[in-house]
Amino acid sequence: MSGRARTRARGRARGRASPQPAAPGASAAPGAAAPGASAAPGGATTTRQPGQILPRPQPLPAESQVVEPRQPRGAEGTSQPSAELQLSAGLQAASLRENRGFSGVFRDLVVNTRQNLEHVRKSKTGSKGTVVRLFANHFRVTSRPQWVTYQYNVDYKPDIEDGSLRADLLKQHESLLGKCRIFDGNSLLLPRVLRKRKMEVVSKYKEQPVKITIEFSRELTPTSPDCLRYYNILFRKILKSMELKQIGRNYYNKCGATQFLDHSLEVWPGYFTSILEYENSITLCADVSHKLLRMETAYDVIMRIVDTPREGDVKQRVSKALVGLIVLTKHNNRTYRVDAINWEETPKATFKKSDGNRITFVDYYRQQYDTQVTDLTQPLLISKGKWKKSQQDTPNEPVLLVPELCSLTGLTDAMRQDYRVMRDLALHMRLDPDKRQHELQKFMNTVQRDKTAQEELRLWDLKFDTNFLSFSGRLLKEVRICQGRRVFNSHPLFAEWSKETRKGPLLKVKSLDDWLMLYTKRNYGAAISLMQCLRKVTPTMGIAMRDAKMLEVNDTVKSYINVLEKRASSKTQMVVCVLSSDRKEMYDGIKKFLCVNYPIPSQCVVARTLDKPQTLMTIATKIAQQMNCKMGGALWKVETGLRNTMFIGIDCFHDIVNRRKSIAGFVSSVNDELTQWFSQCIFQESGQELVNGLRDCLQAALKLWREHNPFMPRSVIVYRDGVGDGQLEALIKYEIPQISSCLESILQTNDVKLAVIVVKKRINTRFFVESEGKLRNPRPGTVVDVELTRKEWYDFFIVSQSVKDGTVTPTHYNVIHDTVRLSPDTVQGLTYRLCHMYYNLPGVIRVPAPCHYAHKLAYLVGQSIHQEPHHSLTNRLFYL
Repeated sequence: MSGRARTRARGRARGRASPQPAAPGASAAPGAAAPGASAAPGGATTTRQPGQILPRPQPLPAESQVVEPRQPRGAEGTSQPSAELQLSAGLQAASLRENRGFSGVFRDLVVNTRQNLEHVRKSKTGSKGTVVRLFANHFRVTSRPQWVTYQYNVDYKPDIEDGSLRADLLKQHESLLGKCRIFDGNSLLLPRVLRKRKMEVVSKYKEQPVKITIEFSRELTPTSPDCLRYYNILFRKILKSMELKQIGRNYYNKCGATQFLDHSLEVWPGYFTSILEYENSITLCADVSHKLLRMETAYDVIMRIVDTPREGDVKQRVSKALVGLIVLTKHNNRTYRVDAINWEETPKATFKKSDGNRITFVDYYRQQYDTQVTDLTQPLLISKGKWKKSQQDTPNEPVLLVPELCSLTGLTDAMRQDYRVMRDLALHMRLDPDKRQHELQKFMNTVQRDKTAQEELRLWDLKFDTNFLSFSGRLLKEVRICQGRRVFNSHPLFAEWSKETRKGPLLKVKSLDDWLMLYTKRNYGAAISLMQCLRKVTPTMGIAMRDAKMLEVNDTVKSYINVLEKRASSKTQMVVCVLSSDRKEMYDGIKKFLCVNYPIPSQCVVARTLDKPQTLMTIATKIAQQMNCKMGGALWKVETGLRNTMFIGIDCFHDIVNRRKSIAGFVSSVNDELTQWFSQCIFQESGQELVNGLRDCLQAALKLWREHNPFMPRSVIVYRDGVGDGQLEALIKYEIPQISSCLESILQTNDVKLAVIVVKKRINTRFFVESEGKLRNPRPGTVVDVELTRKEWYDFFIVSQSVKDGTVTPTHYNVIHDTVRLSPDTVQGLTYRLCHMYYNLPGVIRVPAPCHYAHKLAYLVGQSIHQEPHHSLTNRLFYL
């Protein structure tokens, strides 16, 4: 492998995962990455007969460490003893993350949406298409506990938020609790009931007492959904015992890191795991993950900028280079987003610990991690942490980080544009189906051979099949594409039709009569080449084009805007800007002016993409198609099979400038052919529901629909993207009733049919087909509605797109509301057809077109313009 990639052995990290210091004045430092569970392996468990639910066991004997709970003290007696105050000084606050990674998923699992859909209560499986044999990266759970288990709440005094420390303190009472236990940081699962419903035990930390209260909560039957959560915690504990390091939700093999010395990058291999219940069984989903790190710290970047003389303020250049990046602190394997640079303070600054005493950053890292900070004059990085809507009213103290202890993650723009870097990383990280199966099989074999892992699994009678799950799927037939009088199919393997779309007139063309092309002096040649190629390709498309007004500008945002203010008019149909580079501030400034201040559809082209003569005609064709769409034209259409139906796509994106604000993109069709769209965005302040802005969007969309159609729509189908784990119930309780009520109010009827389909792209399930003894990607149009769907949901998967390298990722769809009464074959076929209607690509995409249009709109607003686009652009696909 190029890049002199090599695998190197790495020593174990020193010290325990622990917190980062908080901002000066904060009472405690925000969180450290906490590992999974606590217990050490070993011990015995209750025996059972297959299929038998065991009765309540006899209590364990009382132990000498048990302390009877005291009567609650009055308000005047709430102060901590001095020993606890001393202990608090050593207990920095940390986030309890063991159980939260799965909490949202498990909240969704208990939401039964199918029970309200009468037409699919008996069956939700389709029948159209060719049956194909599939495999998935799931391993069936062949054995699990069949006895009643007992859940206990665990509290600490003084309070300890470091999950690892909580687990270690509880482990001191293994003789009382037994070795067979699962601890998530807050609650404890035991196979046997303790003698007392509530007891107090005392642990020691740095020779100081910590009082732990263990109180019975409830019994869990083997079928309880909560049991699955504990199985996941147990498996995370196993991954930790295998020397894997937790970063975020996944676990990585730090010792197996591969270095790319030529690129100053290293990649940590790792795994995602999840144990959940599906249609017919419980399975372990396992997938390969990679963590990409740069072999430099934030301090290296700062010093490189300081040592490189250039025009401009050093502080501004440092902020530009670091703000927005994700850094990893290797001493505790935590990631942070850099939000600002604190130039006023250095590692010699102090922050307040939980006991009220102050300590310098230098002393903190030396005492806590045996790490020496060498440059005492470097500034500090500020991370505001992840904003969560559920914590909108909670004060959030920023975290201060020492740059030389922060490794950079991800790629720079220069790296992304370097063919060699991307090629080397793709060869290593982009696994094809056969390599992915090999890696996952190796992972499962390692779990099977690891004695500690097997002992933990044996205690809980957990066993897994070591082979991929196998089942049947269906391959839908190719979709017919209509472009004017021409009709053709997409390519059955590559799911694209770029050649066909260039051979004849587009479906609906807009003439280019009055338009501008702006360029810098050194890009004059590129601008002329583009104009010449546009003259050649537009006649075949049926586009009547006059030459643009060629305008030279300086290479600044201000110059572009000044020229546009002087030369653009209300008659200007399009502005094309040939840019010297892909500098974000240049693109953002031009787009903001042309989307907000002076609303004209625009097309930005980086000059270097026009340098290759062999691809120039293809690029010119693409640009001509995009300009046609942005002016209101249409490229092609597909037959959906539904009439008088409005399709809506909704997706959300967080504004990168104001992180407490998010943008919802709302896009709706305004004609039956799905060639005209209404687009609007909704700005949501912290804690504000999306539905607060939906009424205005629906009202404007229906008004535009009425202008294009003689009748109002009989049904509305919403594809809702951007729904996070745990939000399903809120969507059903609040958003859907609001949409229904808005439709009834606006249309003055309660006869409008509504279907809402939740779209989920970020999933770890992968499907494979076997061909010639190897696993390969399934063909586009593969549908799965058995085995890995859920009994409580009307859901299905579709592999809609094709990928050249790596493993294709399916998309999961969940019909949570449906008064349209869409049959499984109808909704699956409709969804697949809509994946053909995205005008920025002559091919099939991962999600239905209205969904991706909504994403593109929200992304443009959140990334570049940060304001609502001008209302005159709402009937244009100006964001393509």
